[in-house]
Amino acid sequence: METQELKNKADRMNPEHREGPVARTIEEYTAKLPSDLFLWAALGSMAVSATLKIMKKDDEALFVGQWPAPFLLLGLYNKLVKVEGHDKKDRGR
Repeated sequence: METQELKNKADRMNPEHREGPVARTIEEYTAKLPSDLFLWAALGSMAVSATLKIMKKDDEALFVGQWPAPFLLLGLYNKLVKVEGHDKKDRGR
């Protein structure tokens, strides 16, 4: 019963399932960025990480080596925003 109450409360909070103003603004700006940017950022960070590893800077290499996945996820988000846009109800504005 508690799960149903939680679902009902969530439905009442945003019944139209619309994005908020912050998400809408972020999507407007990120849609302007080329998708290649995120791919090159990921590849570049892999190259920097490998270079740091060769230079025996293991901590820095591990730190930079964690960047490719977030860059690729941001690129995926960017692509989705370009294909789907934000709320379909907002497209008429």
